[in-house]
Amino acid sequence: MASISLRNIIKRYGHGPKANQVIHGVNAEIKDGEFVVIVGPSGCGKSTLLRMVAGLEEISDGEIAIGPRVVNQIEPAERDIAMVFQNYALYPHMTVFANMAYGLKIQKVPEAEIKTRVDKAAKILELGALLERKPRELSGGQRQRVAMGRAIVRNPQVFLFDEPLSNLDAKLRAQTRLEIQKLHRELGVTSLFVTHDQVEAMTLAQRMIVMNGGRMEQFGTPEEVYGSPASTFVAGFMGSPPMNLLKGQVDGGSFKLKGITLPLPAAAPRPGALTLGLRPEHVDAWSSTQTQPGAWPLRVEMIEMLGAERLVYGRLGEEAFTLRIDGTVTPPAIGDTLYLEVSARHLHWFDSETTLRVNP
Repeated sequence: MASISLRNIIKRYGHGPKANQVIHGVNAEIKDGEFVVIVGPSGCGKSTLLRMVAGLEEISDGEIAIGPRVVNQIEPAERDIAMVFQNYALYPHMTVFANMAYGLKIQKVPEAEIKTRVDKAAKILELGALLERKPRELSGGQRQRVAMGRAIVRNPQVFLFDEPLSNLDAKLRAQTRLEIQKLHRELGVTSLFVTHDQVEAMTLAQRMIVMNGGRMEQFGTPEEVYGSPASTFVAGFMGSPPMNLLKGQVDGGSFKLKGITLPLPAAAPRPGALTLGLRPEHVDAWSSTQTQPGAWPLRVEMIEMLGAERLVYGRLGEEAFTLRIDGTVTPPAIGDTLYLEVSARHLHWFDSETTLRVNP
């Protein structure tokens, strides 16, 4: 196993003034044995970053180190990494055993050791009964486990996962996430996992890199990223539904939005133009005015029933706002006014110009 160091990583396509820079100076230190998820929307550079670690993309500037070795000029086959792709990449004419063993045969590993390694990986992934089947006889989830098994048998220093669950349905994705978590606990191999799904990122990551437009917006634990987002992008991307983000003006103890002025439960970090963030679940709602002074009036426009919870969509003045309530609570009617009580500890403040977090 080994750590991974990303030191001012830059990627450009083309040369000169017309060069298109897609990765902008990413710096991250990934610890030995750590499971790190790279998450972001399509086109943000997350797969490009992973492919540079793998050696499948050249680095325009900066350094990548795996353990003590800088690997910029080292071929992919010599980096001691194993990669799991979105499309499984299994040989259709080979059995499960042969697919898992193929890389070892190319390396001329002795037959006895190949069998030992494949049997061990098959046991970990519960593939023992499927070793003689061909890929066409397997479900999508089983094929993905075979792809992971092929990576495991190599005993690499680093696992790289490039959106491996994208082709699975929702139930299989959830099941395979659990299998990947179990796999990491058993093997403890340093892992980089790319996904656009923030639920996958939150459930799998020990730490996560949130990418946006080729830049690293935040690197931290799921709790840090969700609880203290570094920018409005992170606040809006991580969480379902996303954080409410209200642009306005702080004036004394109030926050002026379009069409309404809201009293604040505590002073803002500074006066002037700021963006206020508030998670949909961090609000208490009442259907009457008999609440604490300073409640915010929310005009209800739509309600979604999601089983254990409901999402209430409405307006604070002219600004859209989403509220999450328990599914067992009698919902308001469309057109009703709910009165919201908020706690100062749940308010997040961001600079309206830079979009970066402003701490008290």
